[in-house]
Amino acid sequence: MPSPSILFVDHSAALGGAELYLLDVAKHFRDRAAVVTFENGPFVDRLQAACIKSQVIAAPASILEVRRDSSFLRLVAAVPALCRFAFQLVSTARDYDILFANSQKSFLVTAIAGVLSRRPVIWNLHDLLTDDHFSAGKRHLVARVANACASRVIVNSEATRKAFASSGGRRSLTRIVYNGIDAADFDVSPHDVQTVRNNFQLQSEPVVGVFSRLASWKGQHVLLDAVAALPEIHVLIVGDALFGGDVKYARTLRQTAEKRGMAHRVHFAGFQQNIAPYLHACDIVIHTSTAPEPFGRVIVEGMLAGKPVIATKAGGAREIITSEQNGLLVAPGDSAALRQAIVSLLSKPDMARALAQRGRQEAASRYSLEKMVEGINHVFQSVAPPVTTA
Repeated sequence: MPSPSILFVDHSAALGGAELYLLDVAKHFRDRAAVVTFENGPFVDRLQAACIKSQVIAAPASILEVRRDSSFLRLVAAVPALCRFAFQLVSTARDYDILFANSQKSFLVTAIAGVLSRRPVIWNLHDLLTDDHFSAGKRHLVARVANACASRVIVNSEATRKAFASSGGRRSLTRIVYNGIDAADFDVSPHDVQTVRNNFQLQSEPVVGVFSRLASWKGQHVLLDAVAALPEIHVLIVGDALFGGDVKYARTLRQTAEKRGMAHRVHFAGFQQNIAPYLHACDIVIHTSTAPEPFGRVIVEGMLAGKPVIATKAGGAREIITSEQNGLLVAPGDSAALRQAIVSLLSKPDMARALAQRGRQEAASRYSLEKMVEGINHVFQSVAPPVTTA
């Protein structure tokens, strides 16, 4: 069967987890694909560096300013702009066999463009459609648009599938394809690791690291609470505020470290394109989200780096980690439980080593790029239009 051509669509040009995922996917299909974004930014630069065909179709502010918690009335008010913008996408869409939306905003536009261009639409749903993350109006709107316009909805976990169905989406549309990560990216030289430790003047102190954009629901403050009474432990916070609403939270984290007398052992590394040396510089990798995650990419990344991982017991994390087998799980927002888990791993190095070894083995086999690409390609083939012969 001939390979279908794919137009990937993403509203964002920031380097978030969904964009890094799409970058990996697009690399494997670049000979028959292109990527459209609604704005310019670092993601576009990365696409161009990877020789992936890309195009920026600038979206109006009324679309870009729609947020996760936007009311139903706000969403309805944005519909005319969505329709007008979708018409701009149609001419490009007609050059491809399949349209692939990588975010909720891009899906709403792509769904309309798919109807107008008569192209099948795949929505890659990276988010949990729950009250923790989205307004009820937005959840039910996107689920119903999916029911009407999507040929398939790719989800990154069973947790994501259940949330989609609970919001009114048809479960039969969904296909689970776990995120794939290249294990080779996490093999780093001792020199690179030592450089990271030297930059933060780390000697033999135990280091715990949290890797995520700085946002209140990502829970970096929970880790600060957990280690406040553990004066020997240093904290490495890798990530930055990607969106305007997160800037205040990032400032609060720094103020908390100052007020508690922890500034000398809480190190803010900011955004890093290559987090592998930073993962290796840690003794433990911590996932602290207070609301359920749809998947938990950093959990797998920590496992691939050969580090013991502590994650919150919710959402997709429960599908990645089996507590006390390949990592540890604690209740979301429970700083006391997190403190106990950290102390347990540091005081039992044999257990920590065993968890890390099993974690690396399972992550490399279950969450490989090859498995992800195979799963996505299977979905492409299932919706590809039939080949006509003369």
